[in-house]
Amino acid sequence: MSARDEAAGPTATTRRAAARGLAEVVDSTLFRALCEPARIDILRQLTILGRVDIGTLATRLPQDRSVISRHLGVLRDAGIVRHEKRGRSVYYEVDGPAVVAQLEAALARFRALVPLCCPSPARPGGPPCGAAGAPRRRTR
Repeated sequence: MSARDEAAGPTATTRRAAARGLAEVVDSTLFRALCEPARIDILRQLTILGRVDIGTLATRLPQDRSVISRHLGVLRDAGIVRHEKRGRSVYYEVDGPAVVAQLEAALARFRALVPLCCPSPARPGGPPCGAAGAPRRRTR
């Protein structure tokens, strides 16, 4: 987008492109994995306990081991947890650096898309959104 186009503001075309890009970010494997409360509980326990096997994890959660195992698979596939097999046991832990890298990549994509859809609060010729005198949306 050129400086001239940026000054003119987002167009319907750039907004559609931004909407597609934002949908891809939000509908990513990472965010889909994090939208399930049971998986958030698993992550909470992994954070508290550290590296742990599924048997130990299952004593701290209400779900059956098979359900926990399935959720751990989703979290592993999303790059949120890592696992290591030792003999007959599998140990799981949160992969903090991988999660941070994924969140930073998502943030970078959002930042790149913002100029295409969402102008800065200071609008030329008018007050910023939310300022006194700015138009407000009606709520139902």
